[in-house]
Amino acid sequence: MKKDQLTSTKHLRDKKAVIPTLENEGMEEEIVFEKKKIYDLDPIINRDQDPHLVWLDKYKNDNYELEVDVRSLYRSEHIAPEIIIKNLYRLREHSKDPDQLSLTEMFGNSFELDEFEKISHYYKHTENWTNRMILGDSLLVMNSLVAKESMQGKVQMIYLDPPYGIKYGSNWQIRMNDRNVKDNDDAYITHEPEQIKAFRDTWELGIHSYLSYLRDRLLVAKELLTESGSCFVQISDENLHLVRCLLDEIFGSENFCNIITVRKTGSVSSPNAKLSTLGTLGDFIIWYSKNKDNVKYRQVFSEKLDDEKIFDQYNLFEMEGDIRRLKSNEIRTLSLEQRLNIFQSVSLESNGYSESFHFPVSVNNRLYRPAPARHWSTTEKGISKLLKLDRILVGDNKLRFKKYLGDFPATPIGNIWTDLMGTNDLQYVVQTNGKIIERCLLMTTDPGDLVIDPTCGSGTTAYVAEHWGRRWITIDTSRIALNIAKQRLMTAVYPYYKLYDDVGKDIRQGFIYKKVPHITLKSLANDEPPEEETLYDQPELDKNILRVAGSFTVETLQSLNPISPEELEERQKEAPSDQEFEERIFSHLRTAGIRNGIKNEHARFVRIDKLTNQYLHAEGYYSNGDGEKKAYIHIGPKFGSVSKKQVSEAFKEARLRKDANWLVILGFSFEADVENITDKQYAGLQVTKVRMHDDLLQEDLSKKDRKGASFVTIGEPDISVNALEDGRVQVEVCGLDLYDPIKDEVKSRSLADINYWYLDDDYNGSEFVTKQIFFCGGDKNAFDKVKRSLTEISKRQIKKKAEQTLRLEIDEEVFDNLYGFQSFPIEVKDRGHRVAVKVVSQFGEESMKVIEVTK
Repeated sequence: MKKDQLTSTKHLRDKKAVIPTLENEGMEEEIVFEKKKIYDLDPIINRDQDPHLVWLDKYKNDNYELEVDVRSLYRSEHIAPEIIIKNLYRLREHSKDPDQLSLTEMFGNSFELDEFEKISHYYKHTENWTNRMILGDSLLVMNSLVAKESMQGKVQMIYLDPPYGIKYGSNWQIRMNDRNVKDNDDAYITHEPEQIKAFRDTWELGIHSYLSYLRDRLLVAKELLTESGSCFVQISDENLHLVRCLLDEIFGSENFCNIITVRKTGSVSSPNAKLSTLGTLGDFIIWYSKNKDNVKYRQVFSEKLDDEKIFDQYNLFEMEGDIRRLKSNEIRTLSLEQRLNIFQSVSLESNGYSESFHFPVSVNNRLYRPAPARHWSTTEKGISKLLKLDRILVGDNKLRFKKYLGDFPATPIGNIWTDLMGTNDLQYVVQTNGKIIERCLLMTTDPGDLVIDPTCGSGTTAYVAEHWGRRWITIDTSRIALNIAKQRLMTAVYPYYKLYDDVGKDIRQGFIYKKVPHITLKSLANDEPPEEETLYDQPELDKNILRVAGSFTVETLQSLNPISPEELEERQKEAPSDQEFEERIFSHLRTAGIRNGIKNEHARFVRIDKLTNQYLHAEGYYSNGDGEKKAYIHIGPKFGSVSKKQVSEAFKEARLRKDANWLVILGFSFEADVENITDKQYAGLQVTKVRMHDDLLQEDLSKKDRKGASFVTIGEPDISVNALEDGRVQVEVCGLDLYDPIKDEVKSRSLADINYWYLDDDYNGSEFVTKQIFFCGGDKNAFDKVKRSLTEISKRQIKKKAEQTLRLEIDEEVFDNLYGFQSFPIEVKDRGHRVAVKVVSQFGEESMKVIEVTK
């Protein structure tokens, strides 16, 4: 297998801002940014003149501006499927290994910088483009792209598939390998804090907060769009009218492009569909442009032969001089070539009288004239040409033009889409049909353009954008959704489309597309070459090249912004709900204490005093048999993850006080790299990560109060390193202390609920690059498409017997090991060699452990 037979799309001309890694959180703070960005809530309408929607809290506290916190984004992972998949086959060569991919080429120039240089580059310099998968509230994420990375005016298409505004309770998928959900069941309430916040923001006031939720995100999305850009919103008929009006207010009614009706089911036949009115068969896509005068639009076509109804129009067939009308059952017996020779007869006349085009035509010694007030559609010379080409059908009283199906075998697609029903390979409970996104993308973008999806779900938009060579950013509040999307992209196999710029490999030059002739009466009559229509959904294929997803980064939103003690005190005065939340936590700590999930032991607090420190929120006193002892308590964000920086700052504060031996870090979720600084003792101070029960967040969402199990300590992945005889080492995952939010228990050393795990076999401490990955949860078919594609390429090479220095052999053992708990052998380079291992549970929770290995 030649080196270039495994490839991915690389966006060579595009750059992005250098942003901090999660390991370097906070080091960008020396760069001054505005703390909030302001958006006009009424960018288009004049409230005194234009019609507009009115809803509760549309202008909360009579504020006509939207203030959005400006936060940083942090890279937590670098993923290049090319690097991963090179381990799935053996390369044999007489010289050196040519497949050493450059990390700088894949992920940008930050790999060439030392730690001090990286800090000085944050937000000031650019690096090579990589696609982006971001965990966080889409409003804050998109605002960060605008305020910190200056990405306004750089996005070509935004596809938004929000909750439809009917109900939301059944949309929570809480396990990666289980799409089943149940309404009104506590076991199926999400345990992800970001999702609970999104739920409350969207539905607190019903349709009123739903409209505010959509408006805020659309306002920022509009800022990101180019002048030629498009925004698509997928919605049902329930709130179609409201969302259409809302989009008018944001984009302006003059920039409305269309409403696309998408048929999603063949019939209304389910028992629930017995309605008193018409059943609904489809959804709607509302399309607005940033500026309709400049909108980028590529006409897409469907094959005429794919539409059986086309033969209601094209139904005449000529054989040996005999013209007859075909029966419907005859059409199926014709070959493709014969079908293209089926024709329909169309008028050879046009409306209106024209003296120069109103002349007699002699055919078979008979004169024909156009009807009064009409004229021939071409000149005398043109009609003579058509007669020579046998393109005129002679009737008793009229001449008609013979229009063949092959003259233009494509049909322009309009705004009624009935051919996209169903979606295959569902992996997420609310997964969007990729064919819909694909068509929108092909209509309004070109290869290399940037697409954003603020509602990632299973990553369908990213998957489709990758397929067609577009850049992408996808955003979600759910770790489960992003992990499903991540897995989907890491194992994806795409066709390789031939580039127009085959030498420079510049994808912005586009693909080599199939073109079809558009033969018309005019082109035939005037003896002109026919125009050609480009089929943007049919680029030319190279079946000898395997393409995988391009490199992408996984990023997370900064949990909270640093604030001064004065601001902290002021916020506490203004946020009674947050104070109630803290009091509820303190109450549960006093009554239930903290349980050790492994030993089933409890630490019960006899007294808890609140503190006004930014990182130490309380001090608690507990008894452990040796008398009363003191602990400091840090409460993580209500709607977000505890970051490494928060833990580090809390530890610094507690250590300075020198009067406690325990630091308790409370959180609903934790960034993966928190694992390496918790559950350890430093200078006599024990740092423990404690998972708060979701009841503390869910409140009215949950029907039962499980106060007795509100706080459980969580351990870290159990990783062992095995030395091999050849000097290499092998990493093995032995278990994971896993918190099960359904059964409310900690499963010690549980392997069954690990969905997948992956590692960086040469971790540099600040840039996690996925080198190996193992899908041990679910069916063992994640890499089947890759395996089949590699096999097919190998077979074709053998048939061609092409001279080459490399050949491909599928390594069956390697593929089998992809579903286990032992890594591939790792070369140990020198002393201090580090391996970072990340483990992902079925609940989307991530844990990371860094191990130093020696030969």
